[in-house]
Order: sequence, then C-alpha cells, then structure tokens
Amino acid sequence: MEKQKSSGEEDSSLETGLLHTWKGYSYSTTPERVLLSRPVIQAALGARHGVLLVEGGQVYSFGELPWKQNQATSVASEPVLEAVLSEQRVVFVAAGSAHSGVVTEDGGVHMWGDNSHGQCGLLGLSVIPNPTPVGVVDSETTPSQSVKILEMACGDQHTLALSAKHEVWAWGSGCQLGLNTSTFPVWKPQKVECLAGKHVLQVDCGASHSLALVRCPPSPQESRKPLVDKCGHCHQLLYTMTDKEDHVIISDGHHCPLGVEVDSTEAKSDPDQGSLSKQGRNSPESSVTSSANPASTTPPSSTPATECQHHSLASSQKPGEPAMKDSCGLGGTVTNGEVCVEASETTTIETDSCKATGLKSSPYPDEQAVKAYLKRLSDHSLVEHTAKTSSTLHSAQISSDPAVCFASEPFIPVAQSVTPMGSALNNLVASCASAVGERVASTYEALSLRKVIGYWVPGEGRERLEERLRLEEPMQGKKSSSLGDIREEEAELSRRLSLPGLLSQGTHALLLLHSVYHLYNAEAEVKAMLSTATPEVSPRLLRRTSRTRGRPVPLTSGGISESDAHLPSLQTEVWSWGRGQEGQLGHGDLLPRPQPVCIKSFSGKEVLRVAAGASHSLALTTQSQVFSWGCNTSGQLGHMESPTNFPHLTKLSEGIRVWDIGAGQQHTLLLADGDCMQPILYYSGKQVKEEQEETAEEQTGKYTQQPVLLPFCMNLGYVSSVCTGGQTCAALADRNVMGFKSSLHELAAAERKYYCKLSNIKNLLLQPLLKLDSLSSALGQSSGLLQNLIGRLGRLSQLTGQNSASLTSFLRRSRDIRGIVLLDDAHLFLDTYSEYCSAVGDFLVMGGFQALVKPCQDVFGKGADVVQRLSECSEEGLALADILAHLFYLPIKHLHEYGRLLLKLASCYDPSSVDYQKLQDASSKYESMALHLKRRRKEAEYTLHFWKSFPGKMTDSLRKASRRLVCESSNKALTLQNAGRFSVNWFMLFNDALVHAQGMVPYKSFFSTHHVFPLATLWVEPVSEDNTGLYGLKLTSPEESFTLLASSSAEKAKWLRSINQAVEQALSGLGHDGIPPSTGLTQRADPPISRTASYTFYKDSRLKEATYEGRWVSGKPHGRGVVKWPDGRMYTGAFKNGLEDGFGDYVVPNKTQNTCDHYQGQWKDGKMHGFGTFRYASGEVYEGSFQDNMRHGHGMLRSGKLNSTSPSVFIGQWQYDKKSGYGVFDDITRGEKYMGMWLDDQRQGNGVVVTQFGLYYEGAFSNNKMMGTGVLLSEDDTTFEGEFSEDWTLNGKGVLTMPNGDYIEGSFNGVWGTGLKISGSYYKPSLYDSDKEKTHFNKLGRLAVHSEEKWKAVFVECWDRLGCDSPGQGETSTAWDNIAIALTVNRRQQRDSPELLSRSHHKTLESLEFIPQHVGPVTLEVYHTIRRYLVKACDTPLHPLGRLVETLVSVYRMTYVGVGANRRLLPQAVNEIQSYLSRIFQLVRFLFPDLPDEGGSLAEPRKEKTDTDTTGKLLESPKPGCVVSSSALLLPVLLPRLYPPLFTLYALDKEKEDDVYWECVIRLNKQPDLALLAFLGVQQKFWPVTVTLHGEKQQVLSNTKDACFASAVETLQQISTTFTPSDKLQVIQLTFEEITQEVLALLKQDFLWSMDDLFPVFLFVVLRARIRNLGSEVSLIEDLMDPCVQHGEHGIMFTTLKASYYQIQHEKVT
Repeated sequence: MEKQKSSGEEDSSLETGLLHTWKGYSYSTTPERVLLSRPVIQAALGARHGVLLVEGGQVYSFGELPWKQNQATSVASEPVLEAVLSEQRVVFVAAGSAHSGVVTEDGGVHMWGDNSHGQCGLLGLSVIPNPTPVGVVDSETTPSQSVKILEMACGDQHTLALSAKHEVWAWGSGCQLGLNTSTFPVWKPQKVECLAGKHVLQVDCGASHSLALVRCPPSPQESRKPLVDKCGHCHQLLYTMTDKEDHVIISDGHHCPLGVEVDSTEAKSDPDQGSLSKQGRNSPESSVTSSANPASTTPPSSTPATECQHHSLASSQKPGEPAMKDSCGLGGTVTNGEVCVEASETTTIETDSCKATGLKSSPYPDEQAVKAYLKRLSDHSLVEHTAKTSSTLHSAQISSDPAVCFASEPFIPVAQSVTPMGSALNNLVASCASAVGERVASTYEALSLRKVIGYWVPGEGRERLEERLRLEEPMQGKKSSSLGDIREEEAELSRRLSLPGLLSQGTHALLLLHSVYHLYNAEAEVKAMLSTATPEVSPRLLRRTSRTRGRPVPLTSGGISESDAHLPSLQTEVWSWGRGQEGQLGHGDLLPRPQPVCIKSFSGKEVLRVAAGASHSLALTTQSQVFSWGCNTSGQLGHMESPTNFPHLTKLSEGIRVWDIGAGQQHTLLLADGDCMQPILYYSGKQVKEEQEETAEEQTGKYTQQPVLLPFCMNLGYVSSVCTGGQTCAALADRNVMGFKSSLHELAAAERKYYCKLSNIKNLLLQPLLKLDSLSSALGQSSGLLQNLIGRLGRLSQLTGQNSASLTSFLRRSRDIRGIVLLDDAHLFLDTYSEYCSAVGDFLVMGGFQALVKPCQDVFGKGADVVQRLSECSEEGLALADILAHLFYLPIKHLHEYGRLLLKLASCYDPSSVDYQKLQDASSKYESMALHLKRRRKEAEYTLHFWKSFPGKMTDSLRKASRRLVCESSNKALTLQNAGRFSVNWFMLFNDALVHAQGMVPYKSFFSTHHVFPLATLWVEPVSEDNTGLYGLKLTSPEESFTLLASSSAEKAKWLRSINQAVEQALSGLGHDGIPPSTGLTQRADPPISRTASYTFYKDSRLKEATYEGRWVSGKPHGRGVVKWPDGRMYTGAFKNGLEDGFGDYVVPNKTQNTCDHYQGQWKDGKMHGFGTFRYASGEVYEGSFQDNMRHGHGMLRSGKLNSTSPSVFIGQWQYDKKSGYGVFDDITRGEKYMGMWLDDQRQGNGVVVTQFGLYYEGAFSNNKMMGTGVLLSEDDTTFEGEFSEDWTLNGKGVLTMPNGDYIEGSFNGVWGTGLKISGSYYKPSLYDSDKEKTHFNKLGRLAVHSEEKWKAVFVECWDRLGCDSPGQGETSTAWDNIAIALTVNRRQQRDSPELLSRSHHKTLESLEFIPQHVGPVTLEVYHTIRRYLVKACDTPLHPLGRLVETLVSVYRMTYVGVGANRRLLPQAVNEIQSYLSRIFQLVRFLFPDLPDEGGSLAEPRKEKTDTDTTGKLLESPKPGCVVSSSALLLPVLLPRLYPPLFTLYALDKEKEDDVYWECVIRLNKQPDLALLAFLGVQQKFWPVTVTLHGEKQQVLSNTKDACFASAVETLQQISTTFTPSDKLQVIQLTFEEITQEVLALLKQDFLWSMDDLFPVFLFVVLRARIRNLGSEVSLIEDLMDPCVQHGEHGIMFTTLKASYYQIQHEKVT
C-alpha cells in the first residue's frame, strides 16, 4: 500500500473515521493510514483482504482480490470502490477468508468472492467477481416472505446472518452452520432452527466454528408458557420412571435422535471439567431444567418445537481411543441418563459427518404403568426404603458451587426439580407426593440472608474459587471416582463455603421422595427462586429445622424494565457450534457440535460481545473482562492456562478495562481504558515478521505470553473500535475536535470503571458476607434493611452496567449526543439513586453498619483490609462502621461525576444550541440531586448520632428506619408555656412527627411520658411578640393546642422554619426523601392551612381510636373525609369544623343481624339532620327528615325485606323518632290502610280505615284502637254510627242502617262481621221520609282528619327550606337566596355524577337561575312568566317547590292507591287537592308578593286606545286568565301527576251511573246517522246532506253511519286525554265550534243557536263520541273547575254536557 501514509504524518482533511492498519506487535511496527476522502464507519478484515464502509454508505475493498477478473494484478494497493453497490446504501460489511458480504439499508444481502463451498449463497458459480444480491427467504410463511437482515458474519466456508427478528440464518458448508443437514454445500440461506424463538444479539464466524450472543429469556414471572412433557420431535415422553430394585428413578434422559448434543465424560487433560456443570439459563420454551451428571457437562434443555437436542448424551472415550480427528463426526459411548448407581447401562451412538442418530435403550412407561406403580408404592411401607436411600442422597447431592469438579462414570439417580409443567409430570408428581404422604418428614430450610447468594449470578469471587480449586487438584482428570470420593469432596467444599448444599445455579440430582416432597410442599417458596436459579436441595438441608426468614433479595436485580429505558440487556448467554478440535467451542472438550449449544460457564457473566478467530474465541463482559478459549499455539488467548477448551480470563494488569475485542487468525486485539485519557491497545498472539523476511510456510516466529501494550496507540488519537483478520489488525480512530471525543470517551470510561467498582463491592464484600451463618443473628432487626439495601444496590448496579454497555456501543457508532440514556432517561437514574440513598440511610440510622462490623471482621479478619481497599477512604483511623458507611455512600460521588462530565461535553457545543441546553440541564439535575442526597446523608448521620447520644426505652420506641431528626430542644431552647415548676419538657422534631417528652427535674434522662404528634396534622403559627415580649409558637393538633416558648427570636425563627418545612415535606408524601430537585418543586414558606391527611384520635370521646382520612383546616376535619372506628362503623362525607356536616354516608355494623345499618343523607353539627335514607339491618328503610340523629319531620318507613313485597309502609309525620301527627299506614299483610292522627307511635285522634274487603271506618282512635264515636260502612252500604271499643268492635249506643233505608237504633255489642248483640228499636221509614238516606252520606268525612290538617310537616319543611320559621313569616329576598343556594349546591353534586341528570334537566336548572323580575302591579305578561317559572320549578326536585310537589304526589299516591282506592274516599281526595292548591298558592304569593290574591284581577297593560267592543265583552263574562286563581295557576302542574289515583276514585264512585249510561250508548249507537238524528229530534235543516270522507264528498244515505258531525265527535273524544278541568272545558268549547261550523256550511247563512236547536245536535255528538267514563269526567270538572268560569260561556257549555249525560241515562228507546 504505497499510497498509505504512516500514522505519524498529519492529514488535516478528516477528523473522524480514520482507519489505521498494521501487523504484529514489535516496536518497529508502524500503523499505516488508509487514505479515503470520507470517514470510515466500519471495517472488516479477511485472511488477505479487507472491506470498508464509508460515510454515505459506499463500500471499498483492498488487499488481495483474486476474484476481480478485470484487474491487472489481484492485489489492490489502494481501496477500490465497489461500484456495483453505488446505487445501494450499505449499513454493514463483513469479510471471511476469501469472500465478503454487505447488508443494505433495506435489509438486503449482497455477496462476492470465493463461492466454492456455497459461502456466497449463490448456486452454480465458484467465484463471484462483484457484489450480487442473495435472497434470504422464509419459506415457512405463506406466501414466502423475504427476511430483513441487520448484520452478518463470514468464516472460511460459511456465512451467518442476523435477521431483524433476531434469528440466525446460515449458508455454506460444514457443521458450523448449525443446520439439521448432512448435505453440503447449503446454497440457499436457511434458518438455524435451534436458535429460533431466541433473541440473538450478535453472531461471529471463525474458520470452522460459530458463536452467537443470545439474550436470556425473561424470567418465568414475565412469560409463563405452558411446559411440554413430550418431545416435539420424536413424540416420546421426556420423563420416564423406572423401578430398579429398591430405587425409583425419574429420568429426563430422553435422547431425541433428530438433534443430538454430545459431551465427553472423560476429562481428558481437563481437571476443571466439573465446573461445566454450572446451569445456564434455559431457553424460554425449555421443557425442563437439565439434569447435571456430575461427570459430564450439562447442556441446556432446549426447545422441542425447534427440533434441537433435549438432553445430554455423555460420550465416554476409552483410554486407548485416538483423539477425534478434525471432522464433524461424533463418536464414543453414550450413557443414557437413566443408569442407576448399581448397574450402568450404556448405549452407543455412532454418527457420521454432522448427522446424529440415537438408539433408544430404555423403556418409556406409559401413564397406565406409572399409575399402577404408584398404587404399589403407596401400598408398601416406605420407612425402610427411606433409610436405604439416605446414603445415596449424599452422593446425589452436588455442591452448591459449580466450580467443584467430579469425574464419575456411573450416573446418579436423578429427580428433577421442576417448575410446574404439562399434565404427565404434574400427575406423576402429585401422585407421588400423595403416595409418599407424611412419611417423609423433611423440612425445607428457609433461606437466611446469606442464601441470597443462591440467586447471585457468580462474579469474580466465584472465578477465583475455580482457580483455587484447579490448583489444588491434580492436573490429570480422574477416569472415575468412588461415591466416597464424591462425598468427601462435597463435604470439603461445603466446609470451605461454610454453606450446606444450598440453592445454586446448578441443576442437580435428588431421590424421588425428597424431590417430590420438596416440590409439593415448598412450591410457593421455590417459585420465587426458579426465576433465577434451579434449586438443588441437599438431604442435610432438608433435615434442618426451618427458621423464619425475610424474603431474599436477588443481588442481580431485575428491577428496571429494560424496554422502557432503551437499555441493552445484561442477562446474556453464549452459544457455540461447529468443529471443536482446538477447543474453540468452550464446552470443555474437543468434540464437534452440529447444532448450537449454550456455554454453561457464561451463565451470569453479562457477556456484551463475542469474537471468533480462525480457531479461538473471545467474549467481552460488562465488567470489562475478556474470556478466551480455543487454540493457543501462538499465545492468542492472552493467558497460559490449560485446558484451553474452556473459557479463562486473559491476563491483564489491574485497572485495565477492555471495551472492544478483535480475533484474527493467530492473534487477539483488545481496546481498553488505561490510566490516561486516550484508549489503549493490547495485542496477544503471533509476531509477524517484516514482509521482506517472510517466507510462505515458515512463520514460526515469536509470540506473546500475555497481552502486550502497543506503544504506538497513543499516536492514533481516540480509537473507537478495532477489527482483525488474517494477520492484520485495524483500528478506527477520531481526532479530538473541540474536546468532544475526549469528553465522550471520559464519560464512557468513568461509567465502566464505576460499574467494575460496584461489581467488586458485590463480589468481594457482600458475597462473602452473605455466606456467613451468623449474619442474620448479628444484624437482628436490620437484616430486612440490609436485604432492601442489597436490592437497591442491585438495581443501581444493573442500571450502571446497562448504561456502561450503552455508552460503549455509543462510542462505536455515534457522532452526536442523541441516544445517551443519561440525558434521555435522567429520571430513571435520579429515582434509582434516590431510592438507593434512602436504603443506605435507613440502614445507617438503625445502626446497621455498626452491626456489620463483627461479621466483617469474622470474614475479612481484624483489619478488614478488603473494606478499607474498596472504600477508597483517605482519612486515617476511622472506625470500621464509618468506613462501611463511607463505602456504601460512594455512589453519590458518582452523581457529581455525571454532572461534571456532562458539563464538559456541553462546553464542546455552542451555548445557543439545543444540545448545549440539554446537556446543561441534565448536568444541573445530577448536581442538585448529588447535593440533595448529601444533605440526606447528613440528616441520617445526625439522626444516628442522636440515637447514640440518648439511649433508652423511650428513644428506642421512637427509632424507625425512615425517621430522621430535624432538630431537638435538649439545649432548653424550647419550653412549654405554663409548664409546672418541676417538669421538664423536651421537644424532638422528626421528618414525620413532633415528639413531646415530659419528666420531672431530678431525672433528666428519665421522661415519664411522651406524645407523638404526626406532622401532617400539625399546624404552627407564631404568636406576636408585641405585648407579651415572649417568643411564642402556637401549635395546633387535632386534639390538643399548646404554646411553646423559644429562648430567643432566632430560635423561634429556626423552629418555625424547621416545623413548617418538615410539615410541607410530610404533606408532599416525600417523607425523609425531602423534595428531590428533579421534580422542580420549590419549598413553600408555609404549609397550607387546608390539607389532606390521616389521623387516629386518642382522646376525643366520640372519635376515640377512630381514624379520619380527608381534608383538614387548622386542626379540624373540614371538607370531604372518611372516619373509620375500630368497631367497624364508618362515615364518609362532608365535615365542617370537626363535625359531620353536609351530605354523608354512615355505616354501623349490626352483630345480631350480621349486617349493617346504613344512613345516607344530610348531617349538621355531627348529627343526622335534614333529608336522608336509613336502611336498617332488620330490612326496614326510612326515607325522610332527621333532626339530632332522630327521625323528625316528614318521612316514610317501609318494613319488610323487599320494598316490593313490604308487609307495611308508613308515610307521615315523625317527632323525636316516633310517629306523631298525620300519617298513612298501609298494613299490607292485613289488607288495611289507616289515614289519620298519631301520637307516640300509636293511632290517636281522628282517622279513617279502609280494608281490601270494602269496609270503611271513620272516627276516633285511642291507644292504637278504634275507641269512641265512629261511622262504619260496608260494601253494600250497610252503615253503623255509634260507639266502638276495639278495632271493628261495636260497644254502646248507635244506629245501624240497612241499604234499603231500614234502621235499628239501640245499644250494640260484638265484632263486625260476626254475630252482633242488639238491644234496640227497628224502624222502617215511609216512602216520603228520605232524610235518613241523605244524612249518612253527608256525614261521611265529618269524623276524618280535615284536609288542612294533613301533611303539615311537608309544607313546614318547604317553608323551612325557604328560610321561614312558620308559613308566611320571613323575608322574600332570603327565600330567593335559599332557592339559589339549593340549586347551586344540588347542581354541584350533580356535576360530580352527571349521569343522574338528563340534558333537558340541565336546561331546566339553567333557566331556573333567572328569577322572574318585574316592577309594579302584575300584568298578564308577568303572570305568564310566573306561570312558566312555576312549571319549571315544579319539574325538578332540586327546587324547593319541585321537592314539595314531588313529596305531595308521593303521599297522595300512597294514600289513594291499592287498598286506598275506595269510593268513599273520593270527597276527601278532592278536598286534599284543593287544600294543596291553597297552601302552595300561599307559598307562590310569598315568593311573588305582587301577585293578586285568589279571585283578584290582573292589572291591565296600558293602552293608548281601547276597543269599546272588547271592553263590553269583558264585562259580559270575565275570561279565565284575567282573574288570578290557584287552580288556574297550579292545577296544570299538580293534577297530571295526581290524575291516575283521583280518576280511579271517580270511576269507582260513578260506577253504577256510568254502567247505565254506557248500556244506553251502545244500544243507540247501533242506529245509522239519519235514524239517530230523527230519534233525537234534531231539526231536519241541521241534517247534513253530504259529508267528506277520506277527502271525497259523499251523499248521506239512510244507511250511512258515523259520518255526520264526525269532526265534532273526534274533538269531543279528546276530553279523556286531558287532565285539568280548564283543558276539558276547552275541548267542550271546541266541540261546539265544530258543530257550529258544520251547520253554517249547511245553512249558508248566519244564525243564532237556541238551546232547543243545539241540545239534540250536541246529544248526537256525545252519543257518537262513546266516552266510557263520562260521568267521572263530568264530576271531576264540576268539583275542580275554576269558580270564576261557572257563570260564563264555559259554564253554559259544561251544563249542556252534564244535561246530555243525564238525558242519555234516562233515554227510553221506543
């Protein structure tokens, strides 16, 4: 490359994306700069060529390009543009040994170069000269869809591509494809089924092997997929149960012949074999956690659906066998996982190339066999069995630490610890558990704090343990070892860990009984663990008695949802497949794997990136460590550890943190952070000689023992990524323009360093501490706080790790600050830090760090150097507790670091830019949070100091983790006013309460009492100093109020400010966190007087021990709130000045009825007052008025469970909880209704009783009985008038009248309806003496309650609502104010629940807000305005008048419906309506004082000139509407609502007359029109000649029927559809007008009716109208018509109708 400059030379044209290449690591090596006009974004190196992607998406190739046909030489000395791709925008490039590939923006793939093995994915060509599209098509979908590719990787003979769905596609040759095939080459890209359904993050290709980085599946809580119990491939059961002599073996050793994974049992040159038994995370759909044979590696269990292998086949190589050749064949014997300790059965699997076929040797019992077996098992005693197997259990137990190694040929009986799964195994487990029963009395030992480690993804600590064990053991692997050996080793390791076999990452073997029992009984507890680790339980663990425990907290917290925060996942797995002859697969053997297999040892290592060299592999972790494995002939692994077929850490000096890796043919390149600002490069592997010395095959050369620093790396600038290929290395670097790159690198490096620090705290400090048995007891109560602290640290650590990974990938690709999580999701960091700081503070305050000192000394020795070293504490001579506190507060320093580095980044931008502002804002957020947390630390330390300074029972009772001291008055700065001479008062202000302690002088440290005032319900105000000269503060709490005196005005100000701030914080709900700066809230000077808080009363007699939650004002509940008493009573509603006031809901439990009394309604001054509904536990319901917690006023009481079938209903007046005054009582069971006066819950005074059998009584009542004078009528008009002594019992003088008028006068005795004893005279009146008959009807109603006396309470309540003490007494203006208030309050209530009101109702309410105004006398116009207002007011119950009308309607219906529908009650019903009218009219006149009185005339509107004619007419008959009457004004409102019960009474009363009338109507209507007109004597001149029917004129013939006067008939029929007398009269008038119109048309001249002419015609119309209850209509009009119209036109017309009715009744048809 002649044109390439050496890197020393400057080229100022480019600032970013500068590419430098070199070979080897000698001091003479000088990197060469590849010159291009645009920045390089990505580079990929093959064996002898390279591919570059530059800005703009163009691609260049350089190096040896033998596939280019048109070039003179095959070596490109300078980069050649791939012109074919100029139309495409490329986003990713890859290079294999001799082929290349690119991915375009739309996800397409183009390839070129050597295709002899199908590695370019194009059929039929061995060489592809130029980039050619390759179709990646998913044929499983219908129709087939092309797959979008994100990135790709190329090897020697194969290519892998990663799709947008994170699945892997492969093509080319060799078992490194991971496909289920033995036919090569594979020309067409195929999906790697074994990784389908997994989330693959990255792929890389070696010469003959492949690596994939896979995101761990979510924990079981997140996705609970149903588990499978059959192999999805060969459909055989995955679990088998075999009966071997006295052993039961449940095995999952199912070998699917269609996809086999092989491991070696022989630890050839591999003493560390056993450490492979670390259990990796399983695939999301994995059916079962795999069984770990102690001698073999444990593969993952994988997806049946993806047709991969299920379980390990351990192939053991005999000593004499040669090592495997470099082929993909599988060999050796395979033990099948079902072999028992006594006899080992083996099966051999022979395979060729990449194909595996299995021979099944074990029987698979079906469900029948299992059931039969279980039956046998439960029928025999198992005691002996348990004894026998306990020894085997020791061997079955495998150490909790996977680092221990075993090599043993015979398998151990296995029983899986399984999560609940598909039917077969569930049934099996459940049946086994019931069979075993209680005989297995094993207990599941609860995890103490130290066992949290079982959750812990192993970190550095575990790594070191592996190394230690490796040194202790011989370098030769044991071929086999006895069970005794295993037990000894296991015991030895347990001793080292001081930890009996405990839940760990490993999946290990157990005997059936213990496993099943543990599964069945401890399932709930284990569920939590299963998300992170698969439990293995030792017999010793099972035998230990259980202790109570706190719930363990996983140290690797899954606390932050990654998807929300756009953060990379740290929970990853590494999968490898292909040839393994150099150990490059990392499974601890040299066997090939035809399909992807998870490398167990990376479980929990947080791998970020993988790289595959020709025959070695690398993995980079979030902790910036590099693991390497595979071929190490040139030292490319960076360490000299053996065996190399298993991942080991590369040897780098302390403090070197690697963040990018590259693996070449025989070398490794690492990009790392060092001590300086710039990134540094390390090289390990073969030294490459200068080109002139180089000969083809004799490159023996030197090589490195461990990575060496490349001296020239400082000249390259800021390297952002590295890549390698063949013997070449390349680095992409940027220049530091404006300091931007250095700031960005510094930020990322700081985060990586900080994450390593946090990992060290977890691994070096917490992990060893948690193993300590005595930790729980040493910490005591603080152990829960330590768990919380560890959980928060785990969250913080995870977030930091994710951010570190995010920043690292950001450096590789980004050119600006978009996408930095620290900026975009600052709240996530601030919240996490705040929570962590709270946890540390809580632990500190409770003396947790002091308690940790002894455990630390036990674990780390007296000096606890580890803690000293980790804490970076510079101060000398600090106590260990302080050093620990310092160590856990270190993260707060890192917030300052965020602030500083973001500010540094901001300085690279123009201050007016958006990015500058964004960085500036974020920086200040982190800075202010750091200061805030520092303050919180100080508060915690001050609080701890206080607790230490004042030990004692009282302070111990006050000590809480979240409580912080603000200030206290031990310096006598604050005293209680009016305190006793000898009393001492001590005030302590905490962040949640003010504590007042009192004691006597001689014992200063002894305080006899103390009281805690919660801050949320504390009000403080300064007392003015003007006249007193005292510095006072007045404190108000819900039950106490006292004044404190400060020693000076400064002290007063200090305490006032402190209390106010503390109250404000307590109210904001931030507790001891204070107001975090991130919220942007500012501290108010004074907390609000009105606030929401909760408080439990301790003194108040009424509210003692009750808890109130709701609004407060100055120490009193005020506003909405809820009170709950300990006995179950509860009030929800409005309060005023500490008392229930307004609308409220009150529930009182009733123990005897086992239900509740429930009141809903108005309250006043803490008592039920106003309208409400009370549902009693007995089932009774009272709806009505209350006063002082008693029923008082008008109300209705329904008795009985259901209102629809309630046995009795009372509606009427109450006084002090008793029925008093007028009321109606409907006794539904007896079928009686009483309407009358009451006193003290008894009928007393006049009243009426009607029964369902038609009996009617009116008269006197006393002591709830008919007693005194009364009148009794039966259905047939038999009447008794006289003395009564009991209900329906005659006793004394009286007169008994028969229906025919005969009567008996004398003295009577007996019950009505049974035999009566009579002593008296019998009279038969003469025909002329009809007075008696008249009198008894006149008398009815005389002894009933006068209508004015009825429902007084209803009217009184209405006057009361208008603000009047008694009817008519009060101010009109006050009344209108009260109406306005009622409407507003009600509207506000309805606004909260709008569904209660219809839209029209809303409009009604709006229109009611306008009061009809007028000046001077009321004119007709004003009268109509008032009338319209009244109609609307009576339409809504929210208006006092509407409420009144609604109540009157309900009482009226209650009275006259059902049994009350008795014809004798008609006069009372009519009188009641008239009394309503007069009393409502009184209210209306009170509201509109200018309205004339009843019968008064309205004022005339002023007219210039009046028409004499009209005045004359007015004098003749006053028209309704010009005279004010209550009926005209109010009947239209009232009568439609009362019409049904009233008209029913009329119909019953007129029944006989209406029947006679109706019979006559039916008879006469049989006549045709002309005949009927003649019969009625209508003059012939009035007979219509033609009529119009359906628009056609027709002649009236002799048989014409229902045609004459048809329009008049139709009009009159409408009388039944109207309600009020005035409307009915209007109908009659219209009927007359219709008749007149028709006659005028007939006569064609004017004429005047005489009654003789008119009456017959009208009679004809009445008959033809066929009105059924005409008598009732007539009576109703007569009773209720307006008196002022009786003598006018309407009066005459009505008389005509009445006459017609009587005429028809007496008509004789001849």
